[in-house]
Amino acid sequence: MEIGLGAIHWSIKDPRPDDDRLLFARQLGIHNIIIHTPELRGDGYWEFQDLVLLRTHVESFGHKLYAIENMPRNFYDKVRLGLPGRDEQLEKVRKTIRNMGRAGIRCLGYDFNLVGVWRTGRDATPTSRGGAGVTSYDHDIVKNAPTADVGPMDDETLWANYTYFLKAVVPVAEEEGVVLALHPDDPPVPSIAGTARIFRSTEALKRVIEIVPSPNNCLEFCQGTVAEWCQTAEEVYEAIRYFGSRQKIAYVHFRNVRGVVPKFEETFIDDGKVDMLEAMRAYKEVNFQGVLIDDHTPMVVNDTPWGHRGRAFSIGYMKALLKCVESC
Repeated sequence: MEIGLGAIHWSIKDPRPDDDRLLFARQLGIHNIIIHTPELRGDGYWEFQDLVLLRTHVESFGHKLYAIENMPRNFYDKVRLGLPGRDEQLEKVRKTIRNMGRAGIRCLGYDFNLVGVWRTGRDATPTSRGGAGVTSYDHDIVKNAPTADVGPMDDETLWANYTYFLKAVVPVAEEEGVVLALHPDDPPVPSIAGTARIFRSTEALKRVIEIVPSPNNCLEFCQGTVAEWCQTAEEVYEAIRYFGSRQKIAYVHFRNVRGVVPKFEETFIDDGKVDMLEAMRAYKEVNFQGVLIDDHTPMVVNDTPWGHRGRAFSIGYMKALLKCVESC
């Protein structure tokens, strides 16, 4: 189990804007990097050569490229919607997976919802410590949102589309040694803008890993999202133990929240409803061998737009927790 750094966006056109973040990670003693939706060449897929350049560039800073998180949504929008042309898109997704495996990149994080992450607040709130900027969600504010252009979509249809996707891509992931890691829906509510959000409970994630039983069909375990649907912290620890003991957690978004759907807000890592030391102990208990990264850190005073100060606090706290559980 190791600590990593995510939220780094890399472009083949000019990799330099993110070089300071790679150096930042090295200065914090972090060696595992997760790149978020890189800008690479390819018509609906990523080119092998660009993936090699991405990996070797990250390695030039003394890091390991642990995963790529998220493909462009237009790589598989017809797949999610079950539209004509989805088989052609799936072939290109399989090409991306093949290219990743042969380029030495072993994990692909992805989502399978139609309208992305929603929040209803992004500013400082009365309950955030010291007035730090946090994100929040209140479903009452958006419950009457008009149906999205891609909708409507019900649970049954989206589950069918997702099953079709998994059965098409997991065999290639197995061949190439690439782990596919699903991110649960954030916020985990039944629907937004007329579109279903099916990955909204622990039971739903159990269903995911059973659709195609494979060591390559895993979870991008967003602990914050899991906490958004769990009534108690103990339910979060139980989810860690369930999926971790089955080697179904590819990597972790290690963040904390206050509240539960339909209304919650994100918090500092040490200021939410989950005891993060107990969470870290749960990962240790199941012998989790992957990477935990910071995620959605609060915006503290005089921080950069990317959040260097907030991320430094979270990563330092995570490293201390890990040191604590490893020494016990």
